[in-house]
Amino acid sequence: MSAGPQVRFPHPLLLPRIGRISMTGRVPRTKAWPADQPLRTLGSYAVVYLLAGEGRYVDGAGRNRHVGTGDLILLFPDLPHRYGPPPGEFWDHLYVVFDGPVFDLWRSTGLLDENHPVRHVAPVEHWMRRFAELVFLDEATTPGTVLQDIARLQLLIADALAASTADGPGSTDDQLWLARATALLASDLGNPDSLPDVAATLGLSYDGFRKRFRRLAGVTPARYRSQRRLDRACELIIAGDQTDREIAARLGFASESHFSHRFRQLIGSSPREFRAAAAASGIGGGDRTVRRRPR
Repeated sequence: MSAGPQVRFPHPLLLPRIGRISMTGRVPRTKAWPADQPLRTLGSYAVVYLLAGEGRYVDGAGRNRHVGTGDLILLFPDLPHRYGPPPGEFWDHLYVVFDGPVFDLWRSTGLLDENHPVRHVAPVEHWMRRFAELVFLDEATTPGTVLQDIARLQLLIADALAASTADGPGSTDDQLWLARATALLASDLGNPDSLPDVAATLGLSYDGFRKRFRRLAGVTPARYRSQRRLDRACELIIAGDQTDREIAARLGFASESHFSHRFRQLIGSSPREFRAAAAASGIGGGDRTVRRRPR
């Protein structure tokens, strides 16, 4: 990696009901925040991983604490903040900036907790590699690749929080477990038979997994997976380069008619009606042609 700042913009496409990773990068020589400048409000979520150096994190809620190598900083859209090394010194960090409804949901349930924005995640060499995989993504210009990247980010954050120590009483074990479970359920939407595999990954029988997930999420894993599959179907329809039959096969539905039936149940319209409405609004691709809303 070069010595200068490296910035990438991996997701020019925003998935309306999911989100996107809008910017990533590495700043190997982060400078001190000027003392005469006010706190900033980012307008998005971000996660910052400190590779080397030390300094301070300050926010609008009155938190002012030391941060150092191996610390993870979570930033929130409406929370003013600043962070950086002391004057005359530098630190090295990776960052990922992201936003969207899926992360708003994590925040509303306490999975992303603004009361505990700083955590320690070690060993640094391991987590540097994990974060670098997302920081240096190739540009994703299709809904499918954006969704895959978002799922990878969810899993990375869930794993980091589960492995971390907090700056106070942190998220509960249940909250961290639910974050990992939802990320795993969203990572393989085209395989409807993979729920027992998810349970096994979490070290549970399927019955135990189902009961714990329902208690924490309010829906069963199957229902949650169905909702995410239909979200994905909406994105594929908006992209406009696949037929309903192709979408049904890709997402593991038994048939096109089964897909249409479930789509109407959860979305409130048929795939054909949704496609026509999306095309009329300028965000869909009609039958086969992609048209995107001007940005």
